[in-house]
Amino acid sequence: MYTAHPDRYADMPYRRTGRSGLMLPALSLGLWHNFGPDRSAEMQRAILRRAFDLGVTHFDLANNYGPPPGAAETALGGFLRSDFAAYRDELVISTKAGYLMWPGPYGEWGSRKYVLSSLDQSLKRMGLDYVDVFYSHRPDPDTPLEETMGALHSAVQQGKALYVGVSNYSAEQTREAARILGELGTPLLIHQPRYSMLDRRPETGGLLDALDELQVGSIVFSPLEQGVLTGRYLDGIPEDSRAASDSPFLNSDKLTGELVGKLRALDEIAKSRGQSLAQMALAWVLRGGRVTSALVGASSARQIEDSVGALDNLDFEAGELARIDAVING
Repeated sequence: MYTAHPDRYADMPYRRTGRSGLMLPALSLGLWHNFGPDRSAEMQRAILRRAFDLGVTHFDLANNYGPPPGAAETALGGFLRSDFAAYRDELVISTKAGYLMWPGPYGEWGSRKYVLSSLDQSLKRMGLDYVDVFYSHRPDPDTPLEETMGALHSAVQQGKALYVGVSNYSAEQTREAARILGELGTPLLIHQPRYSMLDRRPETGGLLDALDELQVGSIVFSPLEQGVLTGRYLDGIPEDSRAASDSPFLNSDKLTGELVGKLRALDEIAKSRGQSLAQMALAWVLRGGRVTSALVGASSARQIEDSVGALDNLDFEAGELARIDAVING
């Protein structure tokens, strides 16, 4: 029987999500990887327990997480019953619909039929009556945005989601989604973009400015660039690393000599701050408070502990930020 740590809220900072009443931990746990049948249940349980004990109250999923698709939601559903049943009201659980889940014309994208059917399937896999946040995972170029946002609104009206969000939407698409949802009476709560020291499109594309203007929260994925912004690749590619596998998200071709040189220079800056490279990368996306929460994955409880350690120093001097920019742009 699992009993959560009594001081789990002592050290984790919580940030208000846009202009809503929902507070999210500065770090959230993403179940994108490591929660499929290729990983042991003991490892998965240890990650979830340690995260919650450290104040990580938000578990982020999508219908297609695993692999195979659906596996992460099924795994979490088992742990919710066995370990976290008593803590459901302390957890923020999110899921998404948008990517391919079943064959035929109704198994992906943003139609009302797919979005609401997918949510029903997600709830069944997790054994839940509702999720806290339900996202449109990607914009559908062929379905009117009014239809996709209307489906999100219906999920709230049906009591199957408390809040709604979007992911991978441009600044312009986000503004339009927020307008439609506002007229329907279900505010846009949050946007989930990819953002890191190496991928600054939310800045350069105006997304962060749009979210500030709309008073919409943000939770960023891949702040460590699939492990690139960690110490794993400073001295080559380990045989057991993601880059050495056939992962579609990271392969050895991306780890050029130029990039490794930049990683080593960034690591020296991190050391001068008393942080690991991964900790500095997390602190960088959380700097200044524009980002509500950063999503981290983990393959062990130890990695969760290391990530939470980033929160000890979220402040950057102007000179440090300039050095980071010089390394990345050099």
